Amino acid sequence: MYPKEVNIVEVGPRDGLQNEVEIVSVEDRVWLINQLAQSGLKKIEVGSFVSPKWVPQMADTDKVLRQIKRYKDITYITLVPNSKGFEQALISNVNEIAIFAAASETFSQKNINSSITESFERFIPVCEQAVRNKIPVRGYLSCVLGCPYEGYIAPEKVGELARKLLDLGCYEISLGDTIGVGTPFQAVTLIDIVGNHVPRECLAVHFHDTYGQALANIYAVLERGIKTIDSSIAGLGGCPYAKGASGNVATEDLVYMLNGLEIKTSVNLDLLIQIGQKISKILNRSNASKVGRASKILN
Repeated sequence: MYPKEVNIVEVGPRDGLQNEVEIVSVEDRVWLINQLAQSGLKKIEVGSFVSPKWVPQMADTDKVLRQIKRYKDITYITLVPNSKGFEQALISNVNEIAIFAAASETFSQKNINSSITESFERFIPVCEQAVRNKIPVRGYLSCVLGCPYEGYIAPEKVGELARKLLDLGCYEISLGDTIGVGTPFQAVTLIDIVGNHVPRECLAVHFHDTYGQALANIYAVLERGIKTIDSSIAGLGGCPYAKGASGNVATEDLVYMLNGLEIKTSVNLDLLIQIGQKISKILNRSNASKVGRASKILN
């Protein structure tokens, strides 16, 4: 049984752009976010408050937030790594934050230079501040179906960490196949096991398309009651720590599939296609959306 409606979390302006070689101007980032908002997407990850020394693509997120057109029915999310990042997010009037942990010890050390335990200790004051300021917290858990360093990750471990994020105060945990190695069977198994630790209505999925399995994985977990899916316009993104890892599932491709399943999204696919084509041109890269490429050929 498929859900009648699916929530899409657009991660292109943050998770997508941060892994691109080209640095996108504040002006173009503002344009991208405003256009995505007009397409009917209700949740948009607009940037992150990490050090520009480590993620130069996300510099000036505060300026982006000041310049975008705010819509009352849209949630603007920023990633925050620590209390300092939260303070910046608070000043910038975000209405939701996200924290990021890994299911792989080695990946955690390589990515944020701390152990999994240390990363959770950093989240405690962030979540406490968020609760005091009535700002919802979304949790990300990466490498849930495989790690570029450790390989196989036990689903039970993922479930335990997801529960810790829930206990910290995260209302939702996005399970990320960071290197895109998962298959539908593995994805369903993960949901079944993690679902023993965390209510399924608190789970979202975040699939990369390295092996071309992202849409198949999403199709499979929809049958398990998952109703929130992360995606990125034009398939932007990747993983700097995983050789050959490609971007996120393209929002255009996701919406096309959901439309075919008669699952409601309230998203304007034609506008999404136009946005994907333009941002790909700005980045001087090929459009990773199959729907976007097909539309260009057919028209």
